[in-house]
Amino acid sequence: MKKYILQLGFVVFLLASISVSAQNKYETHAVKEGETLQSISQKYRVTPYSILQANKEIKSAADVKENTILIIPLNGAVNVEKEKPKEEVQQEPKPIGFTRHRVRRKETLFGLTQKYEITEEQLKRYNTQLYSEPLKKGMVLQVPKYPEIDPEDERELDFETYIVQPKETRWSIAHKYGITVDSLLILNPDLSKTTNYLAAGHELKLPRPKGDSLKEQKVEIFTSYTVPPKMTLYSLGREYGIPSDSIVKLNPEIMALGGLKEGMVIRLPKKQDKAGVVNTDNYIFYEVKPKQNIFRLTQNLKITREELFRLNPALENGLKAGMVLKLPKEKAEGLEVKNALVLDKINLLDSVNVENKPKVVFMLPFRLDRIDVNNKEKTESQIKTRRDLTLSLGFYSGAMVALDSIKKLGISVNVKTYDTELSQTKVKEILFRENLQGVNAIIGPVASAALNEVAVQAASKNIPVIAPIASDSEFSHSNVFFSVPRDEVLRSKMLSYMEKIYTNQNIIIIADSTHQVAHDSILSKFPAAQIAKVIDNKSLHLDRFLVRLSEDKENWVFLETDQPNMVASVTSILNSANTASLLSEKETQIRVRMFTTSYNSAFEDDAVSNTHLSNLRFTYPSLYREAGNDSFVQAYQKRFNGLRPDRYAVRGFDVTFDVLLKLAHKNNLFETSKIIGLTEYTGNSFDYINNWTSGYFNRACYIMEYNNLEIKEVKLDDLKSNL
Repeated sequence: MKKYILQLGFVVFLLASISVSAQNKYETHAVKEGETLQSISQKYRVTPYSILQANKEIKSAADVKENTILIIPLNGAVNVEKEKPKEEVQQEPKPIGFTRHRVRRKETLFGLTQKYEITEEQLKRYNTQLYSEPLKKGMVLQVPKYPEIDPEDERELDFETYIVQPKETRWSIAHKYGITVDSLLILNPDLSKTTNYLAAGHELKLPRPKGDSLKEQKVEIFTSYTVPPKMTLYSLGREYGIPSDSIVKLNPEIMALGGLKEGMVIRLPKKQDKAGVVNTDNYIFYEVKPKQNIFRLTQNLKITREELFRLNPALENGLKAGMVLKLPKEKAEGLEVKNALVLDKINLLDSVNVENKPKVVFMLPFRLDRIDVNNKEKTESQIKTRRDLTLSLGFYSGAMVALDSIKKLGISVNVKTYDTELSQTKVKEILFRENLQGVNAIIGPVASAALNEVAVQAASKNIPVIAPIASDSEFSHSNVFFSVPRDEVLRSKMLSYMEKIYTNQNIIIIADSTHQVAHDSILSKFPAAQIAKVIDNKSLHLDRFLVRLSEDKENWVFLETDQPNMVASVTSILNSANTASLLSEKETQIRVRMFTTSYNSAFEDDAVSNTHLSNLRFTYPSLYREAGNDSFVQAYQKRFNGLRPDRYAVRGFDVTFDVLLKLAHKNNLFETSKIIGLTEYTGNSFDYINNWTSGYFNRACYIMEYNNLEIKEVKLDDLKSNL
């Protein structure tokens, strides 16, 4: 009898449910200022819970805001969707055996799961102590082995193969699919961990985008829409990119009122921004960091809240760490952008982690095999005459001050120094004898052959190598940081500066045959420039040259040569033209300035007058600027008995301190280079750009000018105020 009553009660409940479903009616409500979920539920005499059930995008009462369009179930019933047939439960496969693993130092659960291709839960299931205590060195674990799954059996329906298009990056693709870059790497373990390079044509495994049916969309972002005259369901569906039946399901009143009517207020999914293909031609990207908020982002990224949300509709569901946001490419000005990714400005001095203990190796040609320390005069003579020795000793003396400076910040550094003796054989011997395991960076060698040897060996252990004075290599080394900017970087910096200050001056190019690239680059920027004839790569045809000088305009003369005699001759001629015009009683004067895009030692030769260079306000691009009397100079003089550091010592400090600070921030130079942009020290700046398989290249340099017998840096901020 009891069983019969229970069955009868169930039937009555089922009939009542069907009846309610058949009679269910809805109405839309646009939330007004001051209204709450509670007040709206009271107005329609329904429960707040039933409103939340009818509006799946509303998660709590706090989400009910002004102008939100709500669906109100008028009878107060909760929408109960038809129960879907239960999916077949996937049985957890049983292990076919076990592997014993003794935990080593610094190993993590994540690392073990990646190594053995199992989940954390599978590992813990057969090592129950891991549920209650952390992984420790010396633990012996039972690692389950599972049968290999046939790729044909995998549920590939949830994923698709995506072919990378030209000018796409990891961030642009992550944004397109609404995933984080970390998720992209997990789905595609073949991608390199040391570089962000993504080759066009590469195939990626990515989550298949959800379809346009409402059932496939977990969370939809809605907006209210007032129906204009003559609008049809078909036209509206095409405009918003969803089927007509989906619009009706979102707005049941359409059917209740006999179709779409002018003036109706309905809700629709927000339009996706489709302005331009999502690649580096149209956008830059930003990866959201933990604990950031929308207000701070709009301030830092120099964008309005409305524009940020329009470009990134997923923000309607909340800001989450790891999200990739796209920004218009025009926003790049004023931001630190590298490989189309906006970098956060990080103060390395304030961001050191004292737990990091970098291990650094120096490889420099000290030539101790050639120096007789018992012969003071000979040693001093060698130091003065041997450039390799001067460079090495100067560089290392600056590096020692950098090591002192990082120690004061609380960072302990393990340092080893080797004399390469300027010999590739010696370098091979060092590499064979010494274990580089655990080394975080190698600074050196200087010689190109030795650098190539070290780079290849270090690459196998994923160790970065910093080239102290090299700007490039004949071979591709993805692990080498070339600290000297390349000639084309310096040239481009100079010509960009010239374009900004150009106001129709008379331009003349003097270039010998070995500087054809510079000649062509200048001419491409200034097509109206005149070309001066050079005789035997040594001198000018004076009469033909002087007639090219204008008396009406300021003359800009580009001198492109590496011949000291030619530099001395041209500067003397140009200085004479300037001086003659100053002494002349004529109203017109010849005004001359001299420039070069190819600065070299010829301009520093003793035969060249600094007074002439100063009179001509000689301007050039440089990887180096003169050191002032800053804290490094003071520390150097204190350590080395008042001796002032030369440019090699300044470079040694700057290169070493830059590497040490970056390792103190994150003990991986490859990772740090992704998030750190321009860094600047006493006489050198560093802004490494990853040229994929070829290495990391420094693109930071200066514009320097002779002025009143001093060499001063031309700062862009000063330039803007003068324009």
